[in-house]
Amino acid sequence: MADPLIEAPNPALLRCSSRSPFVTLQAFDTDSLEEATMLGKVFERFIEKSPISVMVRGTLERVLGADQLNAWFARTAQKQYTRTLLFSTIYDVLSQVVFRIKPSVRAAYREQADEVGASLISVYNKLNGVETRTSAELVRYSAAELRPLITQLAGERSSWLPGYRVKILDGNCIEASERRLKVLREVQGGALPGKSLVVYEPTYGLVSDVFPCEDGHAQERSLFGLVLETVQADDLWIQDRNFCTCAFLCEIDNRGACFITRQHAGLPFEVVSTLRSVGRIETGRVAEQRVQVRDAQGVAHRFRRIRVQLDQATRDGDQVLYLLTNVPLGKASAKRVARLYRKRWTLETAFQHLEAYFHSEINTLGYPKAALFGFCLALVAYNMLAVVMAALRSVHGSEAIDQNLSLYYVANDIAQTYHGMMIAIPEDKWRVFSRMSPAEMVATLRELAQKVRLQAYRKSPRGPKKPRPKCAGTTKVSHVSTAKLLKNLKVNMATP
Repeated sequence: MADPLIEAPNPALLRCSSRSPFVTLQAFDTDSLEEATMLGKVFERFIEKSPISVMVRGTLERVLGADQLNAWFARTAQKQYTRTLLFSTIYDVLSQVVFRIKPSVRAAYREQADEVGASLISVYNKLNGVETRTSAELVRYSAAELRPLITQLAGERSSWLPGYRVKILDGNCIEASERRLKVLREVQGGALPGKSLVVYEPTYGLVSDVFPCEDGHAQERSLFGLVLETVQADDLWIQDRNFCTCAFLCEIDNRGACFITRQHAGLPFEVVSTLRSVGRIETGRVAEQRVQVRDAQGVAHRFRRIRVQLDQATRDGDQVLYLLTNVPLGKASAKRVARLYRKRWTLETAFQHLEAYFHSEINTLGYPKAALFGFCLALVAYNMLAVVMAALRSVHGSEAIDQNLSLYYVANDIAQTYHGMMIAIPEDKWRVFSRMSPAEMVATLRELAQKVRLQAYRKSPRGPKKPRPKCAGTTKVSHVSTAKLLKNLKVNMATP
């Protein structure tokens, strides 16, 4: 019997067949049998040589295809609107930079200037005007669309704490941009185009939320109110000591959610019980006590305070860590709470992946809105990889993927293959993925995952790192906030 992946005798019959999800991949809307057969063979070569690139492109088309993206933008944007330059076009141009397919926005624009249908200045103006709310909503939209797909793939990781939705919260400050804006050219300090609070869900491997801020000098705590609006009962928020304030912790407690946070030295609390030893974990000895914290209204909230005496000091020289949590003792022992807090580094590792494997901080984008939009697109790209990882876990097992697969080699394969794949297979031919039923999409991703040669993406473990030598003291110039400089410029220009 003929292999449906190799032969495509009749595109119309292929669209009706349900024997294999790969049959649908060759059901291109073509005018001739010859064209359909040729595209099918080209597609087959990419499936065999770089199935991960096909998975990423197919998932992008299903969730963020041009039609879906433009319709979503029309529903979401508040001030910005579409005149001639579509939001999907801007997304496509910048995403090529984020995926490191193109080195810059200018290079990506030159490649597809005819399809863009507008000048480079218009492209930059559109990027500079993308609302931070729109950028954040795009991340939320991608997570909401991809989470069911990961569930249907049975590719989610086991819960860190059964009965809770674990969310890791941390801040990210975009690196200083180049001084391309006129307002920055005579400034000595590095120009900070913005910062964000990012929420990561380890069960799905998704960045589920982001709270961007244009002011690079803004205190992260000024964004806490936006975060609290998203807190729901049975959430478990894990964060560092910068988030340890009375108002933040008590409001999480009021909303029926839980938290694990490192205690900030400035947090006022009252001791309810003395410390008692509860044993050891991998990194040191653990003890626990009860304390209470009062909110602004004077209402007392009882929390657990856990001390971890470390065998080795942290990179900041701390020998003892104090953790606060309101997770009930019956749900997690003190030792388990301490181990859960150690996993908080998962999000910082994700930030490292964004920086190393994607162009997440495009320092040529000086305007805060554009820089934050680029960062949010990198978060969307990371979410796309979460689907790939879920499909691989569902086929090859969690241990083989989470412990041995290198995201560096995965991202490198995508960057090297993606551009040639898009030349060989026209963009409109990928719409077959958007027409698939959920069951067909899941089956297709699994079959693609089976074709992945894990050996080609295996991690290369290295020995222990040597300590970095201490550098001689240098004079540092403080950073400046790009948003503040632009605001002051507008005020000065408006002043007669």
